[in-house]
Amino acid sequence: MIPFRFIHAADLHLDSPFAGMSGVPDQLRQHLQQSTFAALNHLVELAIAEQVDFIVISGDVYDASDSSLRAQLRLREAWDLLGEHGIPVYVIHGNHDPLNSGRLRLAHPEHVIVFGSTVESVTARRRSDGQPVAVISGISYPTSAVTENTSLQFRRDPSSELYHIGLLHANVDGQEGHDAYSPCSLRDLQQSGYDYWALGHIHKRQILHESPWIVYPGNLQGRSMKETGAKGCYVVDVDQHGAAELSFRALDYVRWLEAELSITGLQSEEQLRDQAEELIEELREQSAGRLHIVRFVLTGRGSLHAMLQTGTEGEELLQELRRRESRRLEGADISLEPLAGCVWPAGLKVRTGAEIDRSALLQEDSFLGELLRMVDSAEQEELLLEQIVSSALAPVSDHRRLRQLVKELGAEEKAALVRQAAEMAVSLLTEQEAKGGAQR
Repeated sequence: MIPFRFIHAADLHLDSPFAGMSGVPDQLRQHLQQSTFAALNHLVELAIAEQVDFIVISGDVYDASDSSLRAQLRLREAWDLLGEHGIPVYVIHGNHDPLNSGRLRLAHPEHVIVFGSTVESVTARRRSDGQPVAVISGISYPTSAVTENTSLQFRRDPSSELYHIGLLHANVDGQEGHDAYSPCSLRDLQQSGYDYWALGHIHKRQILHESPWIVYPGNLQGRSMKETGAKGCYVVDVDQHGAAELSFRALDYVRWLEAELSITGLQSEEQLRDQAEELIEELREQSAGRLHIVRFVLTGRGSLHAMLQTGTEGEELLQELRRRESRRLEGADISLEPLAGCVWPAGLKVRTGAEIDRSALLQEDSFLGELLRMVDSAEQEELLLEQIVSSALAPVSDHRRLRQLVKELGAEEKAALVRQAAEMAVSLLTEQEAKGGAQR
């Protein structure tokens, strides 16, 4: 087998609107709106620098089926630059940009191969000498909702000894929080005979299997607090024995983060503010020039817990942090260059607890002890977690919007709600006990 190198990317979501961000200065909003295009530029730069033989993109190139002219023109610029360097691109379309969408359909250059609504296969060649190195197969969504298992349409060519790559925009094993489009099982892909499954649709970077490789690279650019951490693509090197080595490369222009801030040992709001400012400076030093959008998660136990439960103090802290960061932005020049390591406080999530001896309570034969033990068990047992959430929300089960919101929650989010409810109960009960003792 001839060694070769390729890039696997997915879910570019060009021209994502970034709706719902409140309290963001105009400078940052413009920066956010450019971020998907900037990440695309980074992808092109990486492909040229790494001298890859080709790129595969596994669906959702555009964010919307009626993609803007701006998005199409920016994509065409990227395609043309790759063409100048002799780098072919193999593309499928997903649920956000199906083949029947109403875009203007600018013509693709010859080196960009877009797969149709049935599985098609092409031979990819090494750039340096034109030698055939891989069979690439793919299928695009004809409409926005594909509910059949399209992975079963893929068939390895038994007469070919080339490396086989499958492009599929799919939900493998029903990952929660994502639509069950083109649903398939890990076993379906393992038994296909393909060497590498280049997946798209799930925005979390995951390697589901290594032999064969079954890979989600995640999206190219995070777009909300649901998409935290580094985002980018994989550079894949295949050697003469057909063994692949994957290297993740961060390409995001804006990074979304959650940062933990503990109240343990803090006695005043001023100390909390100082700790938050120190954390912002640490993140700035690590930002590598990127704009960071950060949500602080307040954790730990301490005397500030009761104050934070009102919501007022937390909101005032957030506004103060934003005010200080806004001063850094005054006079900043908006361009495609990162905004000098700006760290924007997007919100606060309170996960603090009252000052109690939790270990001792867990050993007690009491209501609080049983409550805490049940919460710990729920974090480990999905069925128990679902029972608790369903029981708690039964009185409002007729509310359609609430039902939909709960349906969209993942297991981690549900566990966080249960923990928060337990902490509120512990705080209220311990405060009542303290007041009762004082009155006696």
